[in-house]
Amino acid sequence: MKVLVKTVTSKGQVTIPVEVRRLLGIAPREKVAFIVENSQVRLAPASSIVERTAGDLRSRRVVKSARQLRRAAEQTIADGVIERS
Repeated sequence: MKVLVKTVTSKGQVTIPVEVRRLLGIAPREKVAFIVENSQVRLAPASSIVERTAGDLRSRRVVKSARQLRRAAEQTIADGVIERS
């Protein structure tokens, strides 16, 4: 086990050592999570729910272009008008 000691600034900030940032894959301006369990704190990269779940819910349907969607909508509207006539 390796222990790295850093000083907390008057603003409550601590610099994360470069080897820890590399180990966790944390780049500048990225967010980190402090996970508190049983009086201990772990540091981990904080990914958004979108990043963690991207691609989990895939549709089997073929994605339509904006033009195809517009044509389908126009056809549905036209069909509705004809039915009401």
